[in-house]
Amino acid sequence: MPRILIDACGWAALVDASINIDLAFSEVTGPAEFVATEGVIDELNRLATQREGLLLDLLLPRCEVISNPAGVDHVDDGLLKIAYESGIAVLTVDRRLKQRLAEAGCAYVEVTASRTLRLVD
Repeated sequence: MPRILIDACGWAALVDASINIDLAFSEVTGPAEFVATEGVIDELNRLATQREGLLLDLLLPRCEVISNPAGVDHVDDGLLKIAYESGIAVLTVDRRLKQRLAEAGCAYVEVTASRTLRLVD
C-alpha cells in the first residue's frame, strides 16, 4: 500500500474539492496510507481554528504522525527531505513545493481544477 505524505494545503484542497478520498486515491495510487509530520498537523490545527470543514476527524485516525526531520526549520523543507529520502509522494497544491519536489526527482499528488487527483512522478 503506497504511503502519501500530507501537506496542509494539499489536504485543504482535497477537502474543498469535495473529492471522495478513498476512491480518488484508489484510482491514482491504489489504496493509500497517510503520513503527516508534526509540523503539518500543527498547520492543520491552526487552519481549523480559522475555518470549518477540514475533516481532521477523518484524517487523524487514518494518519501516521511522524516527527519533523532534525535540523529542518520549515515544514516544506521537512516534507521535501522526507520525500527525497523515503520516496513517499507528497499531496500538495503548493506551486513552489511542487517545483522543488520535481527538481529533486520526487513524486507528488495534486488536486486538479477538474476536482480529481493527479500523480506526478
